[in-house]
Formats: sequence, structure tokens, C-alpha cells
Amino acid sequence: MRLCQPKIGALVLADVCCGVVIVMTLKNDRSQFVNGGGDRAEPVEIWKARKLIRDHSDGELSLREVAKSVNLSANYLSEKFKEVTGLSFVRYVGQTRTAKARDLLRNSNLRISEIAFAVGFQSLSQFNRVFKKLTRKSPTQFRAWHKKRMKAINRSAKKSRSRRISRKNV
Repeated sequence: MRLCQPKIGALVLADVCCGVVIVMTLKNDRSQFVNGGGDRAEPVEIWKARKLIRDHSDGELSLREVAKSVNLSANYLSEKFKEVTGLSFVRYVGQTRTAKARDLLRNSNLRISEIAFAVGFQSLSQFNRVFKKLTRKSPTQFRAWHKKRMKAINRSAKKSRSRRISRKNV
């Protein structure tokens, strides 16, 4: 996506893969706002920071590095990020990494330590602590719970199929 740097108060359109994003600035604010069709406009810097976190959450991410990449001070990004998303930078990164870890726990046979490092956690203990805080289950408990749940769903589906088959035979 190519964004133009508008003058204060100017309206700019930028192409996005799925449509058009409207970018505008406020007179007394150097932030630009992106509105992707939702109700709420988000400052471009925050949108870029969130995209950078999503795209690079499997590596080391620091507030300072992300702030530098969106041309803001770390303190300002931290304040704005919390104001716009309702989450601290650290919590957002943790949630992003945990979501990827939950997907891997559901759909792979990787060891938990491999998943922890694959999604960007720097230590297994940090991964376990953050994962449990956000999901209320340890990664091991989450995987076991998911497998049990899938077995129950599969059993239910088999019973349903067998009932349909037996009804057809009657």
C-alpha cells in the first residue's frame, strides 16, 4: 500500500488490496486516520504498528523498534496505542502471539517449546505465563481440552450420520 503524506487538512485516497482506504488528517494533529469501512478511524501510525506486530510477531519486537518504524517516540506510541486499541503494547503483542500459538496447538504435533519459540516468545516460561494469563489454561491443558472437544464433536457427528443412515434403511 502506498500512502501519500498529505498537507494539514487534506484528504487523500490510498489503494489497498481489498478496496480503498480514506486517509485524512486533523488540523491540530499530525496523525493521519485510516477508516477501512468500520465505524472507527484509527491513526495510520497505530494501524502500521498493529500490522507490523501481526506480520513480525514471531521475532523480537520492542516498543522502541516499532515506534521507530512508524516514526513516533516510544512513549507517544505507547500512549496512543493504549488509547486506540484499549490494550497496552505488551498485551497486544502477547495476544497476537497467543492466537498463533493456539492455532499451532490445535493443528500441529509440534512440541510446546517449539511452538513457544516459533510464535516469538523468548523463553518457555514466558510463553507458559502469558498463555495461561490470556486463556486460563496452560498450553498443555489447552491442547488436551481441544483434542477432547474434537473427539466429542466427531462422535456426535458419527452418531448423527448413523441415525440418518438407519432412517433411510427403514
